[in-house]
Amino acid sequence: MTLAKDLLESAEPPWGKWEVLLSEPGYKVKRITVNPGHKLSYQRHANRQEHWVAVAGNGIIILNDKEIALQPGEAVDIPAEAAHRAINPGDEPFIFIEVQRGSYLGEDDIVRLEDSYGRA
Repeated sequence: MTLAKDLLESAEPPWGKWEVLLSEPGYKVKRITVNPGHKLSYQRHANRQEHWVAVAGNGIIILNDKEIALQPGEAVDIPAEAAHRAINPGDEPFIFIEVQRGSYLGEDDIVRLEDSYGRA
């Protein structure tokens, strides 16, 4: 088992931060924090599917143009190739755990369809 403390994988993009909690062949677990008023890119992945579980705050998930409200304890599954994003419309951080599964889990498996920070 490879823990993130060994890998030191994390980043602070304009919308908040993410950090890898666990990384194994075929799956990876991240904690993602979306700051109030911010949102992730509207994006898709070719090689992985994701499972998001909300743990703090409230968020809106856009999955193939459909809005899904997510509160702590609720989850959403994101199939490979599905367009998706998380939005934090609230006043406190929206935090969720992301479980990635697939044949390739690199950060370069992101196709940004829309981005509020000029990265698309």
